[in-house]
Amino acid sequence: MALALLVVNACAKPRPTGDPGGAAPVGAAAPGGAPGLPGAAGAPATTGDMQRLYRNMGLVAGAATLPFVASVSFLPSPTPDSTLVLLSLSLPSRALGFGREGERYVAGYVARVELRRGPTVVRTIEANETVRVPTFRETARTDESIIWQQFIRVAPGRYSMSVAIRDEGGLRNAAEDVTLDVPPMRIGALASPVAVYEAIPRQSADSLPRLLARPRSTVIFGQDSVLPIYIDAVGANAPARVDVRVVGEGDLVSWTNSIELQPRGNARSTTITIPVTRMSVGLNTVQMAIPGTPDTVRTRVLVTLGDDLPIANFEEMLSYLRYFTTADRLKPLRDAAPLQRAEVWATFLRETDPVPATAEHEGLRDYFGRIRTANTRFRDDAQVGWQSDRGIAFVALGDPDNIVDTGLIDPNARVRQQIWEYRELRVQLLFVDQTGFGRWRLGAQSRADLDNAIRRKMAQREQ
Repeated sequence: MALALLVVNACAKPRPTGDPGGAAPVGAAAPGGAPGLPGAAGAPATTGDMQRLYRNMGLVAGAATLPFVASVSFLPSPTPDSTLVLLSLSLPSRALGFGREGERYVAGYVARVELRRGPTVVRTIEANETVRVPTFRETARTDESIIWQQFIRVAPGRYSMSVAIRDEGGLRNAAEDVTLDVPPMRIGALASPVAVYEAIPRQSADSLPRLLARPRSTVIFGQDSVLPIYIDAVGANAPARVDVRVVGEGDLVSWTNSIELQPRGNARSTTITIPVTRMSVGLNTVQMAIPGTPDTVRTRVLVTLGDDLPIANFEEMLSYLRYFTTADRLKPLRDAAPLQRAEVWATFLRETDPVPATAEHEGLRDYFGRIRTANTRFRDDAQVGWQSDRGIAFVALGDPDNIVDTGLIDPNARVRQQIWEYRELRVQLLFVDQTGFGRWRLGAQSRADLDNAIRRKMAQREQ
């Protein structure tokens, strides 16, 4: 996947440009443990839901006004009395306040990391960073377009780690405190697997790999072809091979391989490319083991439909689509065996794309856009906005051509009515707010009219 990532390296000490990468942190625990997966069944994730899902993966996720995701991984240093802690943090461009600077747009932020053992501050890193982009469009990106990375060498043990980000162009900030268990890394032991965009391996035990991390450890189903993961070990007894397997939904082992680690001085390493088509939609665990030993390292990765639509499993993905297309169109997806799902999904995308000549699927883009809008616009109607009566109508049919609200005619009326008119479909939907608190409901006849209108709308898309 080609990404124009804005990579920013912390300046606490000299090191190779582009270092740090991230994988699921071994030993990093979010406060309160690992929360459950997002929302009600079939409900798209809000920003808060996504942050909870990242925490469930073992990542550090800021949940305040400036959402960020950070991964921690552990690599061996030349001596077993210290461990390399690799912190990699990402945030979307749209989280920062950009301003014009000539023909470009510029934003600034401050990243701060503090490690403590009891009352003692072991290490503090603070970096003032500047991001410049050439177009306004770049300022609105939602992917992990800004990446900040740092290697820290510390003694094994338990630490308290504080990670904070502050937007210098506004008042937004976020901070998270986590417990960090730094393991001892014996000579020859495998490092944490590191999900990356790019990797240049270390050339010896006392050097650093040059990594462009994937802090969210996320790939997009149907778009990304492979997930690269970097792995290394140091010392004369570093393993020559590792056995790799991917465990997905229902503990299904979906991919296995035996990979050779290339010798580089007194270190061995490789970048493993795992086919996305061999992973389950939702959460997967990548396990790596030294053959003939119980030594196993692992990381969790997320396979999702898009950067802001993480889901728990394939069935949940299908529930998102119930107002997009017909049950007959979804049936091949429901019936597909796990290893065939990616291929069937690619066929589904091809057959439902309204503009095949473009790289983007405009139909799904607009559909999921309406879901996100409904969750905001109709959040008072139901626990999940898009599953409310007005939310369903909006997601399935789009904006009405005309809305008549009796409350605008008589503000003192206890019972309010809204009439949504869809002229092309020749339907009027009557929503009633019995309480005056904005909880709009369809009557029985209007619900039947909505069901019929949805079927007609889906039939139009099939033509």
